[in-house]
Amino acid sequence: MKIISQVFQEISPADFFYRNREIAGFANPARAIFSAIRELVENSLDATEPVGILPDIYIRLSPVKGEGGEGENLYVLRVRDNGSGIPADYVPLAFCQFLFSSKYKLRQSRGTFGLGGTMTILYGQITTNKPVKVISSTGSQKIYEYTLMIDIERNRPIILDRKIRENERGWHGTIVELSLEGDYIKAMPKVLEYLKQTAIVNPYANIIFIDPRGRLYKFERVVLSLPPQPKETLPHPHGVDVEMLYRIIRVTRCKTLLDFMQEHFHRVGKRIAQRFLEFAGFPEEADPKSLKPEEIVKLVQAMKSFNDFLPPDADCLSPLGEEILRAGILKELEPEFVDVTQRKPSAYSGHPFIIEVGIAYGGKVPVRDDILLYRFANKIPLVYDESGDVSWKIVKSIDWRKYGLTPGMPFAVLVHICSTKIPWKTVGKEMIADIPEVSREILNGVREVARQLGAYLSKKERDKREKARLSVFAKYLPKIAEFSAKLAGRNEIPSVENLLRRAKKIEED
Repeated sequence: MKIISQVFQEISPADFFYRNREIAGFANPARAIFSAIRELVENSLDATEPVGILPDIYIRLSPVKGEGGEGENLYVLRVRDNGSGIPADYVPLAFCQFLFSSKYKLRQSRGTFGLGGTMTILYGQITTNKPVKVISSTGSQKIYEYTLMIDIERNRPIILDRKIRENERGWHGTIVELSLEGDYIKAMPKVLEYLKQTAIVNPYANIIFIDPRGRLYKFERVVLSLPPQPKETLPHPHGVDVEMLYRIIRVTRCKTLLDFMQEHFHRVGKRIAQRFLEFAGFPEEADPKSLKPEEIVKLVQAMKSFNDFLPPDADCLSPLGEEILRAGILKELEPEFVDVTQRKPSAYSGHPFIIEVGIAYGGKVPVRDDILLYRFANKIPLVYDESGDVSWKIVKSIDWRKYGLTPGMPFAVLVHICSTKIPWKTVGKEMIADIPEVSREILNGVREVARQLGAYLSKKERDKREKARLSVFAKYLPKIAEFSAKLAGRNEIPSVENLLRRAKKIEED
């Protein structure tokens, strides 16, 4: 029998995502158009909001005509923002090298890996074989314009052209223009819904979108303040694994475990560090760098089981806040009733998170046969795979009749989770997993706003009945007064206005 030897090889991150582009949301032409717009818009939001700039984002998707004048599902996508810009030397790496990003810090951010923008450029390259054009300036005296492609096998940028222009107006921001294959006709409902929901959760942004037919969609800002910006934080002991602890030990300058615990971990003071080391069975004066592999494993296991660590605080998070969330709902849905709530910070596995919930009724809220749910994670709308999300499971489990609501009425529930580590259910990052701590906060938040809406609807129904009652009084009291006057033999009919006013006053009280 002949034995066939296997060939082993290494591939670059760019090559991996080229072969597995569905992981990043580029599974088919319709999904690709949606994902490309989403990724570049979110890059623009991340280039403005963290540096205190109110976002102005322009998106244009233009069709490319074939030789015979007919469309071939090819488009040019151009996205422009007024963000901080990218230093010239980093432009090729930021856009054309996978896993090169400014987001590898322990704090809340829209993206996690800095993958989406580069994946968009890769998809455009492999479907059209055309380069991407990137124009950027940090507001300095120069504007830099690059024409780039990705060396997929080596995961490196290829610089085809580089131009430098004078920045006479002090412009700052970034423009990305690329060609890609797609199916906008099928993608259109999701794209427009994504932009609408982005406007809800970012009411401080101006967003303009011009579609392939030249139709203009404009989402104007109604809030002039930004949410508080997240601060970088230290890892919480409950969220540490063996590899993370190895990395921290390699770079630490601490000579004792007592100092090590206080220096490198979130909300660990001297007393808590002393109690923990006693619980774990390690001497305070031990040198972290002298720990053996089995001792590092033991230390990590003790961190996860020690219950006296303080919960993580929320400085590393950037929730919207009730005022901004309310403004976004009012702007896009124009409901007759809205209520929002922000839950207190909580944590799962050492990762802090905050749940914000809103409910809207009437106005321009779409009517659905089922419950209308808007889901957001770190200010990103989640528009796919709704049925697998924990929020959907929770809203479906609630008996809405208790609050005077049934499916088919014009009401919508909005759930926003912000965290340093969103508990995604799949690599597609469209569904939140059913984590007990997260589920509890969502359920309590939905119940809180549902009670407020229930009270509003109850009062509305009561007012309706009273108005009907008053209309009966107004209709029949004059006739009763006339009949009574005739029975009494009087010519003058008594006025009923005082009785109507008194009845109305009693009902208002």
